[in-house]
Amino acid sequence: MSSSANAQPPSGRRLVLATRNAHKVGELQAILTEAGVDFELVGADAYPEIPDVKETGVTFAENALLKAHALARATGLPAVADDSGLCVDVLGGAPGIFSARWAGRHGDDKANLDLLLAQLADIDPAHRAAHFACAAALALPDGTERVAEGRLRGTLRHEPSGTGGFGYDPILQPDGESRTCAELTPEEKNAISHRGRAFRALAGEIAELLG
Repeated sequence: MSSSANAQPPSGRRLVLATRNAHKVGELQAILTEAGVDFELVGADAYPEIPDVKETGVTFAENALLKAHALARATGLPAVADDSGLCVDVLGGAPGIFSARWAGRHGDDKANLDLLLAQLADIDPAHRAAHFACAAALALPDGTERVAEGRLRGTLRHEPSGTGGFGYDPILQPDGESRTCAELTPEEKNAISHRGRAFRALAGEIAELLG
């Protein structure tokens, strides 16, 4: 996959994903291909001159739309963005949109995980229900927008388990599973994940709008 903004696919059909994470680009490309959406997907790193967008929304959908619209305006191309996090029932849905900076510093997975586990230390398993939530947004240069959402419900373990995934994956055990998200293979996780569900739903919207 090209990382150059000057290298266009033969069909000229390019979709930009608001991430600089190559894994996320590959994950969405596989979902789009499976859905029959014939676009070349590139990450925001193909356009290094475009600054990251501040996530000032108060919902996952608002943040996803902010990023998608900003990228569509800057590139003149259809753009996709997502926002996701962990919502704990007993905490009233927190960390929610603050999941990536729950401990105070953005992206410190270990600190976020340690703080959450400490906050829930005395909570019995029967009250440790939680879900991963994801909102995926499509924005076109003309302002057209679509949003799809996905959830993965489960229970929070008392201790991390597994080395795969990232973020809170080591403590969420999906309903019907004996393993945490961090113990699933990438294929198993993609099949049930909140992000996979949101992107698969959005793929249908992309196919409808863009053919």
